[in-house]
Amino acid sequence: MNNWVKSPVTVQQIAPLCQKYNIDKILASIFVRRGITQGKDILYYLENDLRFEHNPFLFNSMEDAVERITQALEEGEKILIFGDRDVDGITSTTILYDYLKARGADVRCRLPLETEAYGLSKQAVDDFTAEQGTLIITVDCGISNYEEIDYAVSLGIDVIVTDHHNAPENLPAAVVILDPKAPDSGYPFVDISGAAVAYKLVSALRFSNTDFYNSEICIMEVESDSDPSSASDSPESITISCVKIRNLVKVKEVVETIVPGKTSIYDLKLPYFLQGQVIYAWNAAQTKTLLSQIFGSGVEFSIYDLQSEVTKILPSLKGKTTAQLNAGSTIAKYDENPARTIDSLFNLYVTYCKKSILLNNKNLAQNEKRDLQLVALAAIADIMPLKNENRIFVKNGIASIKENGPRTGLAELFAQLKISTPAITSTDLSWTVTPALNAAGRLGQADLALSLLISDSPSERNQLAVKIFELNEKRKELVNLGMYKIKENITSSLNDNNNKLCTIVNEELHAGITGNIASRLMQEYNVPAIVVTRCDNVYKGSMRSCRGLVTTSFLAHFGDFFINYGGHNAAAGFSFAQERLDLFNQKIKEIVPSINLEQENLDINIDAEIPSEYLTPQTFEILDKLEPFGAENQELILTTRKVKVVDALIQGKKEPLSLKLVFEFGKYKFPGMFFGQADKLGKEIVVGQSYDILYTIVRNYFNGTVTPQLRLKEVRKS
Repeated sequence: MNNWVKSPVTVQQIAPLCQKYNIDKILASIFVRRGITQGKDILYYLENDLRFEHNPFLFNSMEDAVERITQALEEGEKILIFGDRDVDGITSTTILYDYLKARGADVRCRLPLETEAYGLSKQAVDDFTAEQGTLIITVDCGISNYEEIDYAVSLGIDVIVTDHHNAPENLPAAVVILDPKAPDSGYPFVDISGAAVAYKLVSALRFSNTDFYNSEICIMEVESDSDPSSASDSPESITISCVKIRNLVKVKEVVETIVPGKTSIYDLKLPYFLQGQVIYAWNAAQTKTLLSQIFGSGVEFSIYDLQSEVTKILPSLKGKTTAQLNAGSTIAKYDENPARTIDSLFNLYVTYCKKSILLNNKNLAQNEKRDLQLVALAAIADIMPLKNENRIFVKNGIASIKENGPRTGLAELFAQLKISTPAITSTDLSWTVTPALNAAGRLGQADLALSLLISDSPSERNQLAVKIFELNEKRKELVNLGMYKIKENITSSLNDNNNKLCTIVNEELHAGITGNIASRLMQEYNVPAIVVTRCDNVYKGSMRSCRGLVTTSFLAHFGDFFINYGGHNAAAGFSFAQERLDLFNQKIKEIVPSINLEQENLDINIDAEIPSEYLTPQTFEILDKLEPFGAENQELILTTRKVKVVDALIQGKKEPLSLKLVFEFGKYKFPGMFFGQADKLGKEIVVGQSYDILYTIVRNYFNGTVTPQLRLKEVRKS
């Protein structure tokens, strides 16, 4: 039996969060129990606005990527986008292809063929060379294609790598590498998907078509210890803060404190910092007055008034003081440090620029929302942690589907999968959409999924959606058949590997389902799993991991044994020559003793205990803050004690049948689904009795009506 564990929280932990972020005690206690107590983390739960995503130019090489692609567009170069066959790779390819095609680029796409390994291949390079192509952009791959990219370079082809996989020690000779995991990438959040990297590149390219691109400005704030409006009140000191901004990124900052009459201008960094800069201040006239007190009236500064510019877009800020700007800054609220005026002005300038760009480009917001549907899908499909800006991506992507309808390609697939758009959740994307799109790639027809998303023909998209649906049904059959074929080998493998690893080698398995089977084994036996099958003259395998074992670190023990390998912390793929099978098995035996898995945990961590009289329809609004659920943001687990069952109904057509219970919570009654547990009715569960329940809360959509519902995990007699 599982242990219900509710970590203690104190008023001293909860009260500051309630006060600072204007949230209720339940949400604050959930944050504390989940370790979400820093403003920089809380921000991504309470805010949805796209201005909180990271600037694409935080990638140190983003300008270089933009310049090279712009050159290719201007000179009519042939461009190849090379992606991967999974959902992340297909969506990455689509995002970049849609943008370049709209710009009139001579662009084509390619994914690995059924028999080809993951990543860029020499054959793809040769084929592109035959077309006189000059620029390859990899998406969701490329970081480990050292030899292939060297080969492309030797043929006069430039390569831009956009990827998100773990970077090897030796990086490829690409003209640009955009990978948050690469050394010195500059990007502040490493756990984004390949589609998110492609989206960042497209966002930077869109920005490059505005007047703000590559323009440098300086924002200045001058603060005095006296009243600047009083001619007789001479300041003892003046602090000047300046930030230099390029592409809406803070590239340099200088803060200097000056004592009038004592500090020499020759001792300051400021004159050199400001040389040749366009300077803005919130109140230009007041700033000039203070500067004249420092340097004398003979020194002229050309300063533009930031307030007059910003209030053209944000009129509500007219007449506000910098102190009022600090107090009203949303971003400053989430900063653990005291608000600085210069930071508030920088953030305000960035907001002004972004809003100005949207006002001058009516299609931009629509295009971004269309792309974010794919970024959201990729984040969930590739099991990216739902924290930081991934939450912004997924929340906005799902909101776009609900508000604007699914984009072309997804709309036709949703129809086949019978997905209700108004009710769509991250769970639907994870359990229904992702497997269907992945099925095409797993069964060697990834081009069908890509064509579905980029086709301009409604009839073609409908036909492709039907084919993909059929492929997914076939995939399910193959996985079930594969599990049947290997069932007798599972126990022996676990025993041989001391229950640290499950390794299956079976030449009858379809190469496209090794990942599915490895995932099933990992979930069922709670150990890392490796599944290998033969493909012509090579063996191909997939690894899925848990309990702290990093797949790429494990596979690195094999040295140069593999033809290639790569992946994430929890999932990886590899291949090796057929004559090395015995050596592979031997290496597994050698490595297993060094595996140290985290202990299995039978504890169920409770997010909050809700007294029965406190659960109301409003409590369900907590989902708005905590969704989307997924990796590193698991579904909310609540408990209520001594809650009475007032009705019960058995539901379902197939065994095991489910149980729908109705619970009395004070003046409210809420239904609770207990899946597959109908046999408990009249035995462990009796109408009229009270129970302690462990549950999640969900929204139930039926005939256009939304009602709150519990999903029961465990029920115990009070």
